[in-house]
Amino acid sequence: MVCLAHGSRDPRSLETINALVAQVRGMRPDLRIETAFLDHAKPSFATAVKKLVRAGFEEIVVVPLLLTEAYHAKVDVPAAVAEQSAVHEGVQIRATKVLGLETAFLEVLDVRLRDALKQARVRELDALVLAAAGSSDQLANRSVARLARLWGAHHKLPVKAAFASTAPPATGEAVRAFRGEGRRHIAVASLFLAPGFLPDRAAELAIEAGAVAVSEPLGAHPELARVILARYAVGAVELVPV
Repeated sequence: MVCLAHGSRDPRSLETINALVAQVRGMRPDLRIETAFLDHAKPSFATAVKKLVRAGFEEIVVVPLLLTEAYHAKVDVPAAVAEQSAVHEGVQIRATKVLGLETAFLEVLDVRLRDALKQARVRELDALVLAAAGSSDQLANRSVARLARLWGAHHKLPVKAAFASTAPPATGEAVRAFRGEGRRHIAVASLFLAPGFLPDRAAELAIEAGAVAVSEPLGAHPELARVILARYAVGAVELVPV
């Protein structure tokens, strides 16, 4: 399996992705697992595939470590798989669905937010903001909004989805909108896989607007590792000839 992440120049991102993949390896010590990145970090996807091919593997399942079905999932990943399939004739390379926005990830959001609230010594909340990367793909943004509604219903609190790029509202705008309604205890959860520029920017805008706490990204967590292995299992079955 190749766990294919987007990649970032931020060393914290690389550290987080490596920690997450280490958890996956711990759950499946029998499975050969490589990490690769689409951009900004090494090893590249081409390098990871070449390494597996040299080791004698002829079937490779690629799990994109992406939270939404946006541009990277629809364009970059298929292009990378097609390119390596052409380079390595006879080797089957299949990409699975992205991690997506599983409802199980709400548990991870809660863990990260509880940590942030404890650190900020906050005991009371009257609104929530779910901050994600944002995309020009409106279907991807709507999937974030759906998860936000589920999260808010679970906590019986009003919630707004916000985005760090491309789509409105920004996290600061979402926080200010709640404050305009008279709410003062607004926390922001970071629906990002790993730290980097966009999560930092989202957090900065939220705090400037008056948020009482901002959580860390999802990061390395067993729930994410389990979803990665679930995606792999489906991809492996699809490689079996009928």
